[in-house]
Amino acid sequence: MSYQLNQPADRNPRPKILSLWVIAGSVGIACVLLTVTLVVLISVRLTSSHQALSTAILEIQPAVFPTATSAEAVNPPPNALEATPESTPAGEVAVGAYVQVTGTGGDGLRVRDQPGLSGKVLFVGSEAEIFEVDDGPVETDGYVWWHLKGPYDPSREGWAVASFLAVVQNP
Repeated sequence: MSYQLNQPADRNPRPKILSLWVIAGSVGIACVLLTVTLVVLISVRLTSSHQALSTAILEIQPAVFPTATSAEAVNPPPNALEATPESTPAGEVAVGAYVQVTGTGGDGLRVRDQPGLSGKVLFVGSEAEIFEVDDGPVETDGYVWWHLKGPYDPSREGWAVASFLAVVQNP
């Protein structure tokens, strides 16, 4: 008995060209992807470094105070003295004074639509925020309440407890 091995009749000694093309194409695609990734990373880094280096230019203007030169400014008429508001003692909250929210521990001060704890909270004044007093005092619910308005935002107005207000110089 004789056994024969099944071998293909046509053996090709040349390497497969298709596999060389696949390897070359894969390396080429990898190079292109690497290049694109590097370009994107470099452009993002350059953009963020330009933003970090930007500098604000601030121009300071000296204050110009008017000088009193006319006789009326030096010697005002008697009724002009009556028109000036009464000065408030230092540290006392009064109508026309500017006050700053203080002592809230960073929680802020509830500003209400009416004096009293039953008033609706309109907003919370931030610690160190400044307001102008335009009405009050009103004593209710065991507290003294003052009506405040924001000097730069008239929509920020309402009633607040005097315990968390400190008088400050005009802003």
